[in-house]
Amino acid sequence: MDGILLLNKPKGMTSHDCVFKVRKLVKMKKVGHTGTLDPDVSGVLPICLGRATKIVEYVTAANKTYEGEATIGISTTTEDASGERVEEKRVDRQITKADVLDVLDSLTGEIIQTPPMYSAVKVNGKRLYEYARQGLVIERPSRKITIHQLELLSDIVQKEGTVSFRFRVTCSKGTYVRTLAVQMGEKLGYPAHMSDLKRTSSGEFTLNQCMTLEEVGQHVQNGTIGEHLLTIEDALSHLRKILINDKVAEKVKNGSVFPVPNELNEISVGEPIAILHNGEILAIYQRHPEKPELIKPIKVLVNNQELK
Repeated sequence: MDGILLLNKPKGMTSHDCVFKVRKLVKMKKVGHTGTLDPDVSGVLPICLGRATKIVEYVTAANKTYEGEATIGISTTTEDASGERVEEKRVDRQITKADVLDVLDSLTGEIIQTPPMYSAVKVNGKRLYEYARQGLVIERPSRKITIHQLELLSDIVQKEGTVSFRFRVTCSKGTYVRTLAVQMGEKLGYPAHMSDLKRTSSGEFTLNQCMTLEEVGQHVQNGTIGEHLLTIEDALSHLRKILINDKVAEKVKNGSVFPVPNELNEISVGEPIAILHNGEILAIYQRHPEKPELIKPIKVLVNNQELK
């Protein structure tokens, strides 16, 4: 069974927990997710099965959309609700809708973020969360990310010295939304954390396409799970394609190198191209870095063979 299962990840589970659960449900070893969601976060988590595990990096979307809640007045170690409180500062003034809209506007576009200590970013060969668990705070490189859209979804709720509000953000790959909530607080002059978060889309995949783990189990029991998977071809519909005949197909399966087709002369080095035969993607190719007149295979999918 090959394809992409769109899972509505529940809160309280890691992405790895979800993979482990799906692996048990579908009784397959080759199962992998396309990008980590924190345990506190629910929503869209594409999971690849079988041969589809070979295309994980092409399913991982550049842009994602989230709906979340920022709570102003309290910061935590993990920048979300699961962490221990670090700082509290009572919000002793009224924060208006106009104040929040100004902050959201100021954080829209290209901004700089510093990854949180509780994250999987590597510094000196070690994950940041490994340092954090030892009680260490180290210097980490900031990164430029893009907030494409940031909008207010709720009223401003002020109670017990805190302020909270819900927002929707569409952002580039590499964005930490919990850090974005902290940045909102900084702009307002208070510590803050992300108190709720749900991923509503990952590229073209949306929440209404996703199944819960319970629904996955039911479809497996009914023998209908295959009908609810996206095909490899569907998942790679955004790639440029080359249609080939039977003779060329055999060469593709053997990892042959070919001249760049005339219609793809403008492709850049590193751009993936899907090789299509009788409606099935056999391989992913790209322009040869040393011989730009040729295209070479990155992955051959039909034999589950990965080429270096």
